[in-house]
Amino acid sequence: METSSADDLHALCNSGDLADGGRAVSFDVVYAGQTCRAFAVRYRGEVRAYLNRCTHVAMEMDWQPDRFFDDTGQWLLCATHGAVYRPDTGACAGGPCRGHLFGIETLERDGVVFWRSQYHLKPVEF
Repeated sequence: METSSADDLHALCNSGDLADGGRAVSFDVVYAGQTCRAFAVRYRGEVRAYLNRCTHVAMEMDWQPDRFFDDTGQWLLCATHGAVYRPDTGACAGGPCRGHLFGIETLERDGVVFWRSQYHLKPVEF
């Protein structure tokens, strides 16, 4: 079993920055050696984070900066080709998508949202 440490956690935002079905908080990660955008949203009280990469065509999904939800706040949308994803799992729910969005583990503690790095997912170093 793999163990993790606090060094794997990276502060992302204050908990209050994410409202149910509202704006996302975007951030950069290094995924498999490539710098990519990622985003975190709140859905039904839980924080979820994913790479900002549609499974149909590997391009960013937001229709405006930090806007991923449809008008109902129930679905994540890819603005380019209309792929629809479940916010709680990242699973394709309709349109031209395959499989799941790449999920990023999050933790919410003491009013702060963190994301967890993994062997193939690291923070961008400056």
